[in-house]
Amino acid sequence: MPSASPPPPWVLAERRLLGAAIRASRLRAKLTQEQVALRAGLDRAGFVRIELGQQSPTTDTLIRIAAAIGVTVSDLVWREGPPPAHGVNA
Repeated sequence: MPSASPPPPWVLAERRLLGAAIRASRLRAKLTQEQVALRAGLDRAGFVRIELGQQSPTTDTLIRIAAAIGVTVSDLVWREGPPPAHGVNA
């Protein structure tokens, strides 16, 4: 099995957009990072890394974050416009 390589730049950019969407949803819900982390069963530092786009959440963690904020996962990941332009192997 090949070793994991760092994600390409477009993946990092998408991760930051996801973090920004989580932050915006959290602020609209008038919740602190600590409140969301506690509700989602995460430590605050890990949640902050996700919100900053420094760490990728697992699907289960993303589901728990959405529930903690009171939104759906699709609310966090959906956005208007075309998908990002990138190569499959980029």
